[in-house]
This record gives sequence, structure tokens and C-alpha cells, in this order.
Amino acid sequence: MALRVFDPQCLWIEGSSPRLFCKVRRRTKVAWDLAIAMLVARIGKILGIWTDVDISEDEYANVEWDGLGFGLVPTDYMYMNTCRGDQQFGEGQVSVFGNIQVSPSAGVLNYGQGLFEGTKAYRKENGHLLLFRPQENAIRMQIGAERMCMPSPSVDQFVDALKQTALANRRWVPPAGKGSLYLRPLLIGTGPVLGLAPAPEYTFLVYASPVANYFKEGTAPLNLYVEEEFDRASRRGTGSVKTISNYAPVLKAQMRAKTRGFSDVLYLDSATKKYVEEVSSCNIFIAKGKRITTPATNGTILAGITRKSVIEIAQDHGYEVEERGVAVDELAEADEVFCTGTAVGVAPVGTITYGAKRMEYKTGRATICQELHSTLSGIQTGTIQDNKGWVLEIY
Repeated sequence: MALRVFDPQCLWIEGSSPRLFCKVRRRTKVAWDLAIAMLVARIGKILGIWTDVDISEDEYANVEWDGLGFGLVPTDYMYMNTCRGDQQFGEGQVSVFGNIQVSPSAGVLNYGQGLFEGTKAYRKENGHLLLFRPQENAIRMQIGAERMCMPSPSVDQFVDALKQTALANRRWVPPAGKGSLYLRPLLIGTGPVLGLAPAPEYTFLVYASPVANYFKEGTAPLNLYVEEEFDRASRRGTGSVKTISNYAPVLKAQMRAKTRGFSDVLYLDSATKKYVEEVSSCNIFIAKGKRITTPATNGTILAGITRKSVIEIAQDHGYEVEERGVAVDELAEADEVFCTGTAVGVAPVGTITYGAKRMEYKTGRATICQELHSTLSGIQTGTIQDNKGWVLEIY
């Protein structure tokens, strides 16, 4: 028997062990509906009437999958959980996606007390859903929450919230090879506060959107501009955590670069303006021969999960990987440059403009970037065997 039951209140049963997943919310009508469906299915099996039952919504949402970019496509449901500042998070719940109500004096609105994460759910060719290293996102949120004086969900709570959100929005996960379901966890101070202080209440929520390529160039090489006027982060600041306040300040430089025809901005260190740090929303790597170098996460650079994974994959492929300060002058000597991040994956860089100098790099087939991208993408989507325990199958 292969019983699959899905309903809009996030209730699923997989009846073919060992892949058993069951989430039932008590004291709700849908729980009774589910119980009835299960009883009918069990009776049907005993009587030999059927061997397969599938109670579900449409397999896919009404989306033009080939036209996906990286814009918000509202899905059906989101996850929410709240707690007081002096307590820990308890059990959250899935609810219909929609606006949330907060006080005008909420800590996140007045003082920017908030964090976000980004991860994705992928659909395999057989329809099963995968998450990629969600525990790493949970740990990074905990580190950020400690820095921002906020309570944080446990690793198990965080991962369970991702599972619930992805499963509730299962029909919004693109077909294999067409994209992924982007999951955005948020941890924000929603309690009211007037003076500068931690908020008295916090909300942890997760929403989702189907996405494809982050950059408008798609899979085409990026053209970066080295920013010398504005800084992204400073030493002993918050550049190493994923606080919401790190991102709006990059918009001015980013928009200015885009009006000049560039894809994004590459920032330098704020102290000396001699070392490469990161792009607006992703990490950067340079490659020469069999050596790959990326700036060390020294307090101003976000420790990307894709970055961490790419380093390990590159080492497995026989490359020497260095994490150290990368002088901006080294860009002129590189064979390849590429960016990494949850949203961008592993993206090739075609050119970097530094002052009046424009540097070009190798892209396309038979490149290190393509090799690493193929391996990472294969693991994430289940086409390459995961020998590292990175992938979590949730359906």
C-alpha cells in the first residue's frame, strides 16, 4: 500500500515505510477528515479493494515554469512562531500566506532587530522533495541571533519549520530542472519598544516562492564593478551575520552599477581598500591553475553555506583551496572568477571592472566553475549521490 494524503492544513501521511511522515493537528476539522481518509484507506486495503490511495491537490500550481526568475510568487502557506524575549520558542503552526500585523514601535521597524536566512527545496525526477543542509542555516541563525540579542529556534525547530512550509506548498515546487522553491526564514523583533533596547517579543516565520536564476543574465557570465566609494561592512561590525540591516545599505552602489550595465558590485575591505571581500549578496572565488582562493571570513564576510560546500567539493576534486586575504590586484592574475550563494548557486564571472581597467575571465564549458556547479547542483537535486549527508529528503 502506498497511501499519500495531502490537505491544505499541512497534513501528510506516507504509508510506505520507511518513508513515513505524519503531521496531525488536533482539534481541527481537517484532522478528522484525515483520520476518516486513513480509516477508509485501511479498510480498502484489508478488503483488497485498492493498493494505492492518493488524496491531494493539483500536482503543480498554475505557474509558467519556463518563465521563472527571482521575483516573489506568493504561495499558499507560511509558518509562524512567536515567543517572548525571556522565553524560548515553542510549537509554531502553518497558516495561510498573508500580511502580518505588528506595532509601529516594533523593534524590527525602529531599530532593525532582525535576521533572515535563505535555502531551497528541490524536486527530484521521481517527485520527492529535498532540502540542502538546513541544519547549517539553523546554526547560522542562532549565531546571528546571539549577536543581535534575540532568542532563536532550536535546530530541530528550524528544520521542522522548513519541512512544514515546503510540504504545505508542495505544488509550488517547480518540476525537476525548472527551478526550486526558495524558503525565506525570518527572525524579527515584533514586540513594541520605544527606547533603544531588545524587543519584548519575537516572531520566527518562513515563507516560500518558486524561483529560477537570481541574476537577469540567467546562466550567462556576470559583469562586476569594484566599488571604491561605499563599504559593505566594517571590522567588529555585523558583516559576518545575516542581519537585515546589512542589505539595504548596498542598494545605492548596486543600483548605480546596474545603471552602468554591470550585474553587481564587488566590495573591498573598509580599512585599506586593498582586499576583496564579497559581492552584494554572495561570496567570491578566484581560480588560477589548480588553486582556488576565497576571502577568509574574518568578521566582515558572511560564512555562506554554498561557499562552505563548494570549498569541500573543490577539495574532493583535487583542487587546493585557500581561505585568506585576497588583494584586489590578484584579480588581474586569475584565470577564473565565480560567485557562490543560495540564490545564485555557482555563477561564473565574465568581467570585473576596477577603475579604468576591465579584466576578462574564462567561462563556459571545461571550467572549474562549471565543474563545481554541476557537482553541487547534482547533489542538491538528487542526480548525484550524496555521500556527505547534506541532503534531507522530506517527501
